[in-house]
Amino acid sequence: MIAFADLLERLVFTPSRNAKIALLHRYFATQPDPDRGLGLAAVTGELRFAAAKPGLIRALAAERTDPELFALSYDYVGDLAETVALIWPAAATNAAPPALGEVVATLNHADKAELPAIVAGWLDACDASTRLALLKLITGGLRVGASARLAKIALAQLAVGIDADAIEEVWHGLAPPYAELFAWLEGRGPRPDPEEKPVFRPPMLAHPLEPEDVPGLDAAMLRAEWKWDGIRVQIASTAGGARLYSRGAEDISGAFPDIMEAIQFHAVLDGELLVLRDGVVAPFADLQQRLNRKSVGPKMLRDFPAWVRLYDMLFEGTDDLRPLNFDARRARLEHWFANTPTARMDLSPLIPFADISELSTLRDGARAAEVEGLMLKRADAPYLPGRPKGLWWKWKRDPLTVDAVLMYAQRGHGKRSGSFSDYTFGLWRDDGELVPVGKAYFGFTDRELVFLDKWIRDHTVARFGPVREVARGLVLEVAFDAVQRSTRHKSGVAMRFPRIARIRADKPAAEADRLAVLERLIALTPGP
Repeated sequence: MIAFADLLERLVFTPSRNAKIALLHRYFATQPDPDRGLGLAAVTGELRFAAAKPGLIRALAAERTDPELFALSYDYVGDLAETVALIWPAAATNAAPPALGEVVATLNHADKAELPAIVAGWLDACDASTRLALLKLITGGLRVGASARLAKIALAQLAVGIDADAIEEVWHGLAPPYAELFAWLEGRGPRPDPEEKPVFRPPMLAHPLEPEDVPGLDAAMLRAEWKWDGIRVQIASTAGGARLYSRGAEDISGAFPDIMEAIQFHAVLDGELLVLRDGVVAPFADLQQRLNRKSVGPKMLRDFPAWVRLYDMLFEGTDDLRPLNFDARRARLEHWFANTPTARMDLSPLIPFADISELSTLRDGARAAEVEGLMLKRADAPYLPGRPKGLWWKWKRDPLTVDAVLMYAQRGHGKRSGSFSDYTFGLWRDDGELVPVGKAYFGFTDRELVFLDKWIRDHTVARFGPVREVARGLVLEVAFDAVQRSTRHKSGVAMRFPRIARIRADKPAAEADRLAVLERLIALTPGP
């Protein structure tokens, strides 16, 4: 646990992406099996313990500390694992901290009634840093600013001629502690064979189309589609089963049984997950009702019917189509779709156009057409993982903006864990009340972050755990893609992709926009 705790602590306080990769690589290169594989599983979110829950940690803390002191500390710190790690009383013991492998094996196999005494013994044997790592492991909330993708990039540095995308293609056929993966990377064993398991393939991504890029476009070599406002998904269906993956390789099959029931074929398809009613794409807020759920009931399935609009075909059966150009893959997709029984799916139509100026006109009308914008793809482009330059572009409609008042702030995670970088902002109602309308945590520069953090600390009027309420004195210009009605928010509206466009320190808070301004913009975004 000591090496794992050191890794987590360094990751939290290391802002550089490359430095985080170096830390992960060092851990994978120096730690023994199975600890390095279990550390990998923890960082990538693949470790789950059925019997060990946050309630167990709260109960142990209640036995060892004064309840009032713990409540005050928890309110101030705002994180259960961090609070317990800091407040846990020192114990006279000669026991050494447990090894990571011991912790995982015990949490997986020990009787539930035995766990409180076992975990308490571990906490007694650890210092504060190791206790925090242990508690984060148990509660499942690492939040160290290192994604699964960074871990796979670090893994690739163990090998010669194997990149992160190659690791991605076998990842979902593996299980902790990944002994066969490390053997392959270090040249001690063959490439793990996913056989016919429905593994995830790294998606091809688009670059934003900037104004300076437009003159260089060759209309004759481009194919255009609408950019639908859902989430990008991959359907992987093989003889070994079927899975629905998000763009980030998260298995979301359990939240979409209606889509899974419709998969009666063997293919790997790229598309957009939407909520569709009577052929009309519903607002993104409706899709959010289905996301991040382990299971859904009959009412949810009925009220928010899921649909996949297909963009591309990566595999037809066992035939890998990714080396083919876009036109050839599209022809295969259209032929397959016409001859394969499918439900809850359709093809994203190609948009006819004569020249770039016509595309520009279409893009300008995207909001009225209830789409995000356009996707432009070269006809001769193979399907390549990552974001290759000059092959795919996304040409989004211009954002909407309002001037809002900062209301609350919360510390960020990873490299921003020491700064207040999550901002809740509001607009004025006609009765003079300021109501929250959204939350943003990006869009600002590092210099602006320093300004915002200091302003928040200087103008805090109340604290609620990790959240600070601030005086109503700072205006932020907020950009967003769309706004819809929402019964889940006090304001009655919900923004799509809000981000901080600029700080309006020059503008009095009383002159920020009214809620009615945002409500009028709903008419400009009747769909997504």
